[in-house]
Amino acid sequence: MSEQKRVMMLGNEAIARGAYEAGVKVSAAYPGTPSTEISENMVKYKDELYCEWSPNEKVAMEVAIGASFAGVRSLASMKHVGVNVAADPLYTISYIGVNGGLVLVAADDPGLYSSQNEQDTRMVARAAQVPVIEPSDSQEAKDYIKFAYEMSEKYDTPVILRTTTRLSHSQGLVTLENRADIEDRPYERNASKNVMMPGNAKLRHLAVEEREKRLIEDSCDFPINRMEINDTSIGVITSGIPYQYVKEALPDASVLKLGLVNPLPRRLIEEFSSKVDKLYIFEELDPLIETQVKSWGIKATGKEIFTVQGEYSANLLRRTVLKQEPYINEEISVPGRPPILCPGCPHRSAFTVLNKLKIHAAGDIGCYTLGAVPPLNVIDTTVCMGSSISSLHGMEKAKGKDYIKNWVAVIGDSTFMHTGINSLMNMVYNQGTGTVMILDNSTTGMTGHQDHAATGKTLQGDTVPAISIPALCKAMGIKNVYEINVFDVEGLEKLLKQELSKDEVSVIITKTPCVLLNKTPITHTCQVDEEACKKCGMCMKPGCPAITKLESGATHIDETMCNGCGLCKSQCKFGAINDVPV
Repeated sequence: MSEQKRVMMLGNEAIARGAYEAGVKVSAAYPGTPSTEISENMVKYKDELYCEWSPNEKVAMEVAIGASFAGVRSLASMKHVGVNVAADPLYTISYIGVNGGLVLVAADDPGLYSSQNEQDTRMVARAAQVPVIEPSDSQEAKDYIKFAYEMSEKYDTPVILRTTTRLSHSQGLVTLENRADIEDRPYERNASKNVMMPGNAKLRHLAVEEREKRLIEDSCDFPINRMEINDTSIGVITSGIPYQYVKEALPDASVLKLGLVNPLPRRLIEEFSSKVDKLYIFEELDPLIETQVKSWGIKATGKEIFTVQGEYSANLLRRTVLKQEPYINEEISVPGRPPILCPGCPHRSAFTVLNKLKIHAAGDIGCYTLGAVPPLNVIDTTVCMGSSISSLHGMEKAKGKDYIKNWVAVIGDSTFMHTGINSLMNMVYNQGTGTVMILDNSTTGMTGHQDHAATGKTLQGDTVPAISIPALCKAMGIKNVYEINVFDVEGLEKLLKQELSKDEVSVIITKTPCVLLNKTPITHTCQVDEEACKKCGMCMKPGCPAITKLESGATHIDETMCNGCGLCKSQCKFGAINDVPV
C-alpha cells in the first residue's frame, strides 16, 4: 500500500494496520467478539510479522511478553473478559516493564452485544497500574496504537489500548502510512528487573509508582489529550466513542477529550474545569474519570444523570443536558430478533436428545449457549470459558453422585482447548463421576470460524498436526471416551443413558463439523409430504428456523435454508419427511 492512501476501515482493521505500521513483529490472540477482526487483519501482513491464535488469552499475553523480552514490538488482543484470563501475567508485567514495546488491545462490550458481563477494562488497568489509551474513531485507532508503542518504550510499561464494540465494528476513513523500520532492542540479562520474586518485586513496585507520577505529569502535554474551548457555559470531559456523541449533541460546548484515561492528566483536567461554568463527565460504564475528578474537589455532574449500564448516545445527552426530545424516537417497537442456532447446526441435535431425556446441562461460552432458550431449554448454567465441567464437578461434591445422574457438562472443542482441559483434569484428579459432552464442531464457531489447536490449521494458514481430543482425554486416565455423529440421535440417546448410569468420568465427543464450515456440497434437502403429515408438530420441537407451520396445520421446510441434516426426519414417526436431491 502506498504512503498517504486513504481507505475506509473498521476500527479493528485500523488497529491491525497501526500495529503493522508501528513495526510490530509478534501478535498473539484468542478470538472473542468484539476483538476478533484484529488478528484476522494482522494475518494479512504475515510476510513481515508473526501472528497466532493462542489457546487462551493468558497464553497470548505471555507470548507477547516473551517477544517483548526478546526486544521486538509485540501485540496481544482479546475481549474484556479475556483480560481476566490474562490478568496474572498482566499484573506482573506491569512491575517488570518492557524491552520491546508491548501493547494489549482490550475490547470492551458496553450494551452486552456478545458477552456475559459489561466489565470495564479501565478498572482492571487502574488496579494493575497499566496506562490505558482510548481512541474515538478508526483514524485514531491506527494512530493511537503507534503512540502506545512509543509510550511503552519511553516509560518502560505495557500499555492497554481500550476499544469498544461500537469502535471495533464501525468504519471510518484512515490515512495509511509505511511500516516503520524499528530495530530490535538488544536483550540484556537483568534478573532484578525480569524475575519477579518478592525481593525484586518490592523494588519494581516502587518503580511503577514513580512511572505513574511521570505519566500523570507528562500526559498533560500528550497530543492525544486536548482541550477544545468553545462556549464555556458547558464543559464536557469525555473519551473514546462517547466523544462522537458529545460533538453531535453539543457541538458548541467546550470539550476535554482524553486519549489517556489511566492515569489521568490531573493538571490538564484542573485547568479545563476552571474555564467552564458547568462541567459534565460523559463516560460509558464505570465512573472511573468521574470518581477521581470529584475526589480532587472539582464539581462535576456524571452518573447522577447518566447511566452506568449499556452504550451511550447523542440522544442521552439531548435528554439529560439539553432537556430536548431525541431526534430519533427510541421507543419505536421493532420485532425482536433473538440469536438462534443455524439450520442444520449439530448443537441442535445434541440438545434435542438432552431435552427428550430431560437432562440438565451445565453450559459454557459458545454457540451452544443458545441451548438455554426455547424451544430447547437445556442449558441451566453458564458462567465463563471452561466453567461447565468445573461447575458440574462442584455440584457433585456438594450434593453427591446421585444428584448429577440427570446432568451433563456441555462444552465446545475450542472452549475445551481454552480452559476445559484443566477442568476435566480436576474432575479426574478429584475423583468426580460426571458426564462431559464435548460438542466438537471443528472450529471456534461463535466468533466467526477461527482455527484452534485441535483443527490442524494455524492463523497463518499452515497445516499442522491437530491435537486429538479423544487421545487427550484418554491420557488423563479416562476410560469412557466416545466419539459419535451427533445426528445419530438414537445412538446418542443410548450412549447418554449408558454413561449417566456409571459412577465414573465419561466423555462423549459429538464429532460433527459446523454446517457453515463443512465444505461438502449439499446433496439433498428435506421436504414434507403434506398428505402424509399428521400435524403432530414433532419435527418442529428442535426449533429449526427452516421449518414453519402452514395454515392447514401441516409443516413446511424452506428448501433455501435446509441443508439436509435430517434431524427433523429423525423426529417424524410417520415417514412424512423425505430427502429430495438438489
